[in-house]
This record gives sequence, C-alpha cells and structure tokens, in this order.
Amino acid sequence: MSVDHAARADLRRRARAAALALAAWAGALTPWSGDVAHAAPACRAGTGPYQWQLEAYLHRPQDGRQSPADCEAIAAFQRKEAVEPADGYAGLATYRSMLVAQARENPNAAGTCPAPARKVACVDLGRQLMWVQHGARVLFGPTAVRTGRAGQVTRTGWHKVYWKHKDHVSTLYDNAPMPYAQFFSGGQAFHGHPGNLFDGGGSAGCVNLTVADARRLWSVLAVGDGVYAWGRKPGT
Repeated sequence: MSVDHAARADLRRRARAAALALAAWAGALTPWSGDVAHAAPACRAGTGPYQWQLEAYLHRPQDGRQSPADCEAIAAFQRKEAVEPADGYAGLATYRSMLVAQARENPNAAGTCPAPARKVACVDLGRQLMWVQHGARVLFGPTAVRTGRAGQVTRTGWHKVYWKHKDHVSTLYDNAPMPYAQFFSGGQAFHGHPGNLFDGGGSAGCVNLTVADARRLWSVLAVGDGVYAWGRKPGT
C-alpha cells in the first residue's frame, strides 16, 4: 500500500470515528431535550371566586388576584386534598375542601355542637360540614356535606336517628338513589349522593355526603343516636 493510499485510509477511519462520536453525543442529549419539550405546563388558571380565602389559608399575599405562585400553591393544596381537577383554580370544591382542612384538627373548636356524654352527629349548616363526636372525642369526620336548598332547608335543632336503610330509593323524588340512608327528622336523612356535592345547589332537606363518606358514617351511627344541626346554609 502506498503512503498516499495509507494516509487516505487513515483519514477515512478518523472521519468515521468522529461521526460516531458526534452521533453518540447527540443521542446523549436527546433525553434532556425531550424533558424540556415535555415539561409540565405552567399553572395558568385564572382568579377564582374564593381566591381571597385560599390566599389567606395558604399564607399567600392576599390581594384577591391570581398569580403564577398562587396558582401553584392552590394546585398543590388540591393534590393534597384530592380535589379534581388540580388546576390551581379557587372554585367552590376547593373552598369547601379548605373548610374541611381547617376544621380537621378540632371541628368543634367554637363549641357550637353540644358535647354530652353520648354520640352526637353534628351538622354545621354554615360551613357545610358534619362530624360525629362522643363528648370531646371526634369519631368521624369532619367531612363536607350538602344540605337543603332555599325553601327546603335542613331542619335545625335536636333530632335522633330513627331508621336506617342501606339501599333506600326516594319515594318522593323520581326514585332517586339514597344509599346508606339514616333518617333523623321527618324524611330528612344522611345519605350518599352519587353526583357532585359542589355543584352550587342544595338537597331537598337531606344531608348529602359522598357515597364513600356515607358508607363510613353508616358504621358509626346507630338508631337512637343524637343529631344536632345549626346555622344556615349559604344562599338560603
């Protein structure tokens, strides 16, 4: 092999090696480039009707206007409390979940629900919460509820669970399902609501819970247990 031919062959080998090295370098960059291309979008939800309240609860600057940092903080709270969608919008479901979170440590901090030495289901119409306590000990909740709308309000004062029917269907309202129904006042009952508790509406007087919460409450209350409701549902 001539010197010129050997030199050209060496140049070709060097070129191939350089091309392979360049391809390997480009391949090493591809995952990083893909990560950037598929990064989570910025939180872009606008100002919600409960912006001010969520800002206060989350210790954000309280101006009633959404910011990217507000949005991220609200979305993180929504993920923690299993609020869907966790998009950072301060809507009714997020606000109501905030009330539950605020009350979780001591729902009866204000002492508005009597605490005798027996089991009592407490229904706070103003905060749209309920829990069960025995004296100062909380046995269930607090959890969000949906109570009676204007003209069909949930009755306040003392009541007592008088009948339980796990698979009840309403005889008054188009055979509406009332799973885990526990009646306490003239047809008004605790029961599961298969729909959205946070649609802005109200019940026909019953205390609606999620079906999962109604199932848990079923095992806590018994016929004869006390029920105490007070306050006023917002908008009634």
